[in-house]
Amino acid sequence: MRFVYVMDTLDRVNPQKDTSFAFIRAAQRRGHESYHCLPRDLSVKGGDVYATTLPVRIFDEHPHIALQREQGKVELNLSEVDAVFIRKDPPFDQAYLYATLLLEHARGKTLIINDPRGLRDANEKLYAMNFSEWTPQTIVTADRDQIHSFVAHVGGLAVIKPLDAAGGTGVIQLRKDDKNVRAIVDLLTNEGERLAMVQAFLPAVTVGDKRVLLMDGEPLGAILRVPRGDDIRSNIHAGGSVVPTDLTPRELELVRSIAPRLKEDGLFFVGLDVIGEHLTEVNVTSPTGIQELSRFLGVDKAESVIEWTERRAKELKAVAS
Repeated sequence: MRFVYVMDTLDRVNPQKDTSFAFIRAAQRRGHESYHCLPRDLSVKGGDVYATTLPVRIFDEHPHIALQREQGKVELNLSEVDAVFIRKDPPFDQAYLYATLLLEHARGKTLIINDPRGLRDANEKLYAMNFSEWTPQTIVTADRDQIHSFVAHVGGLAVIKPLDAAGGTGVIQLRKDDKNVRAIVDLLTNEGERLAMVQAFLPAVTVGDKRVLLMDGEPLGAILRVPRGDDIRSNIHAGGSVVPTDLTPRELELVRSIAPRLKEDGLFFVGLDVIGEHLTEVNVTSPTGIQELSRFLGVDKAESVIEWTERRAKELKAVAS
């Protein structure tokens, strides 16, 4: 099979942690061809979307991943490849938006993980609010007075987040009795001009933040990201450490509850962020953690994703023909 990865430049890929790297490696082991492109390499001609790509391969020695430039650029009609993986890291900016709109021309013709329409609808902070029975108390507003009232309402302790950041960037604890709290709210809302999310503080964050990886609504497993002692953020990018964990019965119930909506929206490979059995975010653009999960389980879970992709791609091509 031929797979295309719409992602960032390879200098951002960490072979020990990167989930896209794990997918390409698993696909290569199973005999598939992988091609790399940037969002700007997409184009639409005659109603079809094309990608100007370079073959990409995984090696045992350094560099562990490399573009095969000697083979030359390959222009691929995405309706003729078997699957497209959208693995561009946030932010979801205008360039990202345009890429999803171009990829609309391949919907129904080839398998796209995740569906471009689903990506546009699923802001990773706001999408969780579709499942309010599972989230902590939450408010989304640019109104600073509303934010301060909410903080008081939830006991004087909350967390504020920008809607368009990732990796823990801009996540700050709000304390009612902190003399900096008004300055923090002013900063995150651009003095009342920009929306922000504020959630009740969950004390269980000191134990850790679970990243639950799902494939087509089914859990692949979970890892626990533990924050540093001097930080509330557990993101690996922010210095959090990773330890093995299991899903509790309530967390499995959470997954079963939201899986139908994820599948309906074409959000196949998803990372849920769960703190104290509460859903805080739904990561859909470029979820990470599969390498850490695979090491803990002793099983390459990226291969499970590629196996699913093979089956679904065959089904889609059979229907299309």
